Amino acid sequence: MSSIITTLGKILFRLFYRVEVKGLENYQAAGERVVIIANHMSKLDMALIGSYLPERAMFSVNVNEVDKWWVKIARHFFDIIPFDPTNAMAARTQVAEVKKGRKLVMFPEGRISVTGALMKIYEAPGTIAHLADAQVLPLCIDGTQFSKFSNMRGILRCKLFPKITLTFLPPIKFKAPAELKGSALRTHIAHKLHDTMTKMMFDTSNIDRTLIDTLLSARKVFGSKRKILEDIQRDPISYNKLIIGIFVLGRKLANMTPGQKNVGVLLPNANACLVTFFGLQVFGRVPAMLNFSTGAVNMGAACAAAQINTIITSRRFIEEGEMEDDLALLAKQAKIIFLEDVREKISFGEKMRGLLSAKFARTALSMIGTDTDPNKPATILFTSGSEGVPKGVVLSHRNLQANMKQVATRIPVNSTDVMFNALPIFHALGLTLGALMPLMNGLRIFLYPSPLHYKIVPELCYATDATVLLGTNTFLAGYARNAHPYDFYNVWLCVGGAEKVRQDTRDIYMEKFGVRIVEGYGATECAPVLAANTPMHFKSGTVGRIFDGIQYRIDPVEGIDVGGELVVKGPNIMLGYLRADNPGVLEAPEQGWYATGDIVDIDEEGYVTIIGRAKRFSKIAGEMVSLTSAETYISEAFPDRDHAVVAVPDKKKGEKLILFTTDKSINRKTLVSGLKKTDSIDMMTPKIIINIDEIPVLRTGKVDYVTINKMACEQIQE
Repeated sequence: MSSIITTLGKILFRLFYRVEVKGLENYQAAGERVVIIANHMSKLDMALIGSYLPERAMFSVNVNEVDKWWVKIARHFFDIIPFDPTNAMAARTQVAEVKKGRKLVMFPEGRISVTGALMKIYEAPGTIAHLADAQVLPLCIDGTQFSKFSNMRGILRCKLFPKITLTFLPPIKFKAPAELKGSALRTHIAHKLHDTMTKMMFDTSNIDRTLIDTLLSARKVFGSKRKILEDIQRDPISYNKLIIGIFVLGRKLANMTPGQKNVGVLLPNANACLVTFFGLQVFGRVPAMLNFSTGAVNMGAACAAAQINTIITSRRFIEEGEMEDDLALLAKQAKIIFLEDVREKISFGEKMRGLLSAKFARTALSMIGTDTDPNKPATILFTSGSEGVPKGVVLSHRNLQANMKQVATRIPVNSTDVMFNALPIFHALGLTLGALMPLMNGLRIFLYPSPLHYKIVPELCYATDATVLLGTNTFLAGYARNAHPYDFYNVWLCVGGAEKVRQDTRDIYMEKFGVRIVEGYGATECAPVLAANTPMHFKSGTVGRIFDGIQYRIDPVEGIDVGGELVVKGPNIMLGYLRADNPGVLEAPEQGWYATGDIVDIDEEGYVTIIGRAKRFSKIAGEMVSLTSAETYISEAFPDRDHAVVAVPDKKKGEKLILFTTDKSINRKTLVSGLKKTDSIDMMTPKIIINIDEIPVLRTGKVDYVTINKMACEQIQE
């Protein structure tokens, strides 16, 4: 009877939900002893799995769920074993059944998701597989989150009959070091299980598509009228209005840049910047996001590297930013287009054409001939120049898509969140995490043009009900000094990146706002995030664990005893560099591997600790000294002030350290005394102390070491 019911269920599911099953060969390859782990998206999940498994299913169900109506119905057709994840002895029955060769299906989250992303992962499925000496078979369920049987109402637009896909991934076997016992063993297995689940979600995501294709899908999922984007004009726009603007503006800009490949974009964080970004892509141009904080010379070098002949900007932006002189220099090598002038020339007919194109967007893209190759360049960003001449970093659609998915599988943001983004979109973190990822996941975004407005940003976070805040340590510390304790009342996720987050910054956010800063790590070349702490997995002093899909190795560095240079490879790694001294020539990473230039250490649990930049080490009397560590110890001894340490040549010991500080109380005596209270070594104590009013920083929030090194050299010459 049960076989008849499951066959009927399969027919009905295929008829109404167009169920597609992938990877059945992985099910066959798993062998006899198997624990199937699946994400839990709806009340349909058990019936789906039971109908499509080649043999009678056995489900382990949380004791809190067994009295639910869908479980009671399932009991008539599948074997249900109640399981208490809080009881260590409760796994014995499951282990015994798996050892007999029965396939056991478990939902490691223990409940149906209410976020749309992975939730808390219980260690029980991994422990059962380990004790039973069984394979773990990941099963990804996609589509049921859009059904009326999910818990996603108010987060996603639920449908009556969405398409559903079941994907079996290759089986794996958890192997733990023999010396691990008890809680240490369970912790190890829990990490393995969580990594397996997030990797499953990443591996089954579609990163082989263009950004505009994903944007159109987001409009369909979250609704064309959903207000998604807002800037300081306080006039939020919907998905529909955004896409209309993309077609209208993109077509005008294409007509003004015939035959051009790369087009410069010199705009602040504003709705128009993202409309320009996508509009250029749709009509076959690559937006090159110019870093206006680096000045005209570096922007000119960027234009030369990427062979940019046209720059799109705003007259108002140039005037308010007092960049007339910079633009005059850039105008000598590139044509300048002002958006204000373009808007005035848009006719009623062009607006109507844009409206029709947006309504039938995929047909319009086909008629335009928009490139659908995800491996083609999507944008060009430029390194900040904090340690030298900026380079063009060419990122493909796939690079950006991969990084968005890598972040989304670890951090459970959804359409109920509000992203406050003051990080410039020319900055990789501001673009990927602060703009693209929210757009593709239904988050409302508030774009603010300057992260340096320390009094205004907190007030606007309060006014916009922001739940997610991005920043560097410099910016976050500035906000904390000026914010009212209630300004961040709604913020549950504060992400720090681009530079090390200092402990005093963490402390003030926790004490004043009750917010824990989660620190991430990456590079423009990696689109940009490589690792991050998350609300679920956090270890103080680290930058979290490496994301899914990224291979890495640690190369030894002479003079460094602990750790080494991090070298990475993965779908988020750039296509290559463009350099001013070799214009237009793409220099791809050798065999796909990118050397980060960062000295790191990775512990047994996979948490990454940044020791310093390879270029930020000094050799003093034959010993390697980390300038970053020196800064950290000085900040620990003298908190609430800004410090920067650089090295200059020294005839006696090779190099010597110079401290630039905003703390007027620091002198040689107090510095030595303060550092004795830390773990600093004598060679980390700067020989020269220079008091300044403000540490030079770039607009990205990073310390401007180029300027500081020049100041240090000038000081020595004097």
